[in-house]
Amino acid sequence: MLVIRPATAEDVGQILWFIRQLAIYEKAEHEVHASEQQIHSALFGELAHCGCLMAEVDGAAVGFALYFFNFSTWLGQPGLYLEDLFVMPESRGLGAGKALLKALAKVALDRGCGRFEWSVLDWNTPAIDFYQSLGAEPQSEWIIYRTTGQALKNLAKEE
Repeated sequence: MLVIRPATAEDVGQILWFIRQLAIYEKAEHEVHASEQQIHSALFGELAHCGCLMAEVDGAAVGFALYFFNFSTWLGQPGLYLEDLFVMPESRGLGAGKALLKALAKVALDRGCGRFEWSVLDWNTPAIDFYQSLGAEPQSEWIIYRTTGQALKNLAKEE
């Protein structure tokens, strides 16, 4: 039996394990620096700024979806951004990914969001096909920019 539920503090170790499994799949395991404490603080701390849903089959965790809210000035509404979605390979095809996305769409609507967005690697054809089968459309006219590490520190420096 498939169940989608909000994550609890007791899930933090499992969530971090899923994050690492996703990074391995995306060929970027070396980029995961998060600790259980950081995940706990982000999800359940005083200044928590994201949420997480867990997918379970017969009581065993098989996947997760970690999300946060942003804001669209053009819509004048918040949006829900899916940071990570992962379902264990042996559990794919059971409907967990679709159930997680449907639950997040409900969260988005319940919170007055005008958008539900996420990014996908351009080589991840199975994910792209899955998302498009649900009616999601690529936003190819936008390019994501990012600053991290020293570049972020340099940008923040006062002149």
